[in-house]
Amino acid sequence: MNAALREARFDDGSPVDPASADPVCLGRSVRVLTAPSPRCRGTAELLHVPGAVPEPALAGCAMGRWRGRRLDELAAEEPESVAAWLADPDAVPHGGESLRSLWDRVAAWMDGLEPGTVWAVAEPDVIRAAVAHALGAPGAAFWRLDVRPRSSVELTGRSGRWNVGIGSVLS
Repeated sequence: MNAALREARFDDGSPVDPASADPVCLGRSVRVLTAPSPRCRGTAELLHVPGAVPEPALAGCAMGRWRGRRLDELAAEEPESVAAWLADPDAVPHGGESLRSLWDRVAAWMDGLEPGTVWAVAEPDVIRAAVAHALGAPGAAFWRLDVRPRSSVELTGRSGRWNVGIGSVLS
């Protein structure tokens, strides 16, 4: 976790706070991937997960000029832009990446995974996109999924047949 997550701001590239994570035991041999952001790479290090490899497909949505800003601030300054972004997955009023592009990128990554166990440290928007894809849910479901910092989600299965595990516990 870092200040951007605590303050509900779009990622600003800040590293993770060292006191924010406890080590986890994966319990079995897994491939560990991490988003390229400093906070995800730092979280993987603080969790003591060995051999975490940065994976570009796990990068959070590129927020352009909104990077590091709070949504409520932006809504006050640019209400039409924020409304368009929330309503249209192809909108890019911030000059970055569209949500549809994020969703497509995450879905392609998931569907291209080799068999085996993968443990990923990823941005909240990537997790939301992955869960929505696993459920075959419409894009609107993206906004109905809350991903808390330092939480876990278990997705099992394979391309075309994903399951979402609820209540996984990190130990």
